[in-house]
Amino acid sequence: MMRTIVAFVRLRLRSAGLSFSLAYGLLYALSSALFLSFLWWRTTGLMERQVEQAVDADYHALAEHWVQDGLPGLVLAIQDRLEQNVDDDAIYLLVAPDGRKIEGNLVSWPRNVTRTDVNYERAILRDGVKATSLLHAYDLPGGCRIIVGRDIRGRAILRPLLADTLVWSWVMVTLLAVGGALVVRGIFKRIVSSIARTTAAITHGDMAQRVPLMGNEVDLVAVVVNEMLDRIVRLMDGVRQVSNAIAHDLRTPISRARAQLEDAALNCHTTDELRGAIERAVSDLDHVTAVFEALMRIAQIEAGARRAAFETFDLATVLTDIGELYSAAAEDAHLTLTTALPGEQQFYGDQRMIQQAVANMLDNAIKFSPQASTITLSCAVDSKSAPQRRVTIAVSDEGIGMNESDLARASERFFRAETARNTPGAGLGLSLVQAIAQLHGGHLELSRRNPGLRVALVLPLATKPPPRTDRNSMTQDSSASHLSATPVLVSGSA
Repeated sequence: MMRTIVAFVRLRLRSAGLSFSLAYGLLYALSSALFLSFLWWRTTGLMERQVEQAVDADYHALAEHWVQDGLPGLVLAIQDRLEQNVDDDAIYLLVAPDGRKIEGNLVSWPRNVTRTDVNYERAILRDGVKATSLLHAYDLPGGCRIIVGRDIRGRAILRPLLADTLVWSWVMVTLLAVGGALVVRGIFKRIVSSIARTTAAITHGDMAQRVPLMGNEVDLVAVVVNEMLDRIVRLMDGVRQVSNAIAHDLRTPISRARAQLEDAALNCHTTDELRGAIERAVSDLDHVTAVFEALMRIAQIEAGARRAAFETFDLATVLTDIGELYSAAAEDAHLTLTTALPGEQQFYGDQRMIQQAVANMLDNAIKFSPQASTITLSCAVDSKSAPQRRVTIAVSDEGIGMNESDLARASERFFRAETARNTPGAGLGLSLVQAIAQLHGGHLELSRRNPGLRVALVLPLATKPPPRTDRNSMTQDSSASHLSATPVLVSGSA
């Protein structure tokens, strides 16, 4: 039986809510005990000091009568004080050098009162009544001695009453602490149960469940958990979407390559015909390989593997170089590429990733713009103060654009608008740009123009690295080594 009780107690003590409640109740009880003890000490000490100060002040007043009027004046002063003592708590005894009583309300000099530098708390007989008193003896010039004191029976009665009151107060406070601890445990258990129910529902497949917000500090955890769940849902949707897209979009080139090889095996009679069929099949398979490489690149970027390559660089110089590089491609397509860039702009990020994102944006603009139209590459910084400042890198064209429904899905993997179905591409270009934006803590914005489309990369403007934490540094460094240093363009997202 005893083992069962001990096991039950140990099991209950493992409860976080119960442990927290017990700690709360114990702390509350101890703090109240300390406070009541301090109150007891201050109250009794104050009463003792008041009595001692009254005795000392009384003696100094009597000493003045002794100095001014001598022994007769001192005797009269003692008599007056005894007559005027309404509370009947004053004690006086004046004795001659030979110990004979001269005046006072004590019968004789107490035998155990010998020193003049301490206070004595003694039980004495005063006017035929036994009383507890505080006494102090003084020596007078000429050999006389005097005792000045106070009857402290009231204090002696008050002290146990005060002690009882404080003890019962502590008992009541402790009971309140226990009750409060149980209430806190109930609240804690209700909060944890709410989170547990939500996670249990999610475990059973209900991904729409979220931890409810309660309007207190627990919301800090609830918000993070809900954001994590939203992220998981998006990733699962992305996996589902990618799986469907791979099954749909990659089946065509693989089937075409297989058909070409079968046709070559049956119908090609010369080496040149066979080589041509094989090259066409290899081209289709290269397209499939490029798509898988792009998917791996997006996954690595979304995992934050490129953060180890972050550095401070001049963004304006990078954009100028890209603009000059794509000016030739724009001219070949009979387009005009204009730039609106700042003279200098320091930026902290992955320079190669920024180059790749802008290159994909320009590649899309060139691909979907009609001849004799203009493409604009711009970079602007807002006027907000750090750390809310944002830099916007935008590419605007005068091409076929997108409708509103397509804009919402443009950054999805393998998504291609109806207007772009006949244009080469895999639908991963803007997905890669979106991943790069998220890697830098920013986002991708798409807006319609009349005519054309504006694609903007909005990034937080950081000019130096944040404080480094080593938690994921080894993972990031090792993961970054798997990424190619050469930008890979996967266009055709528009």
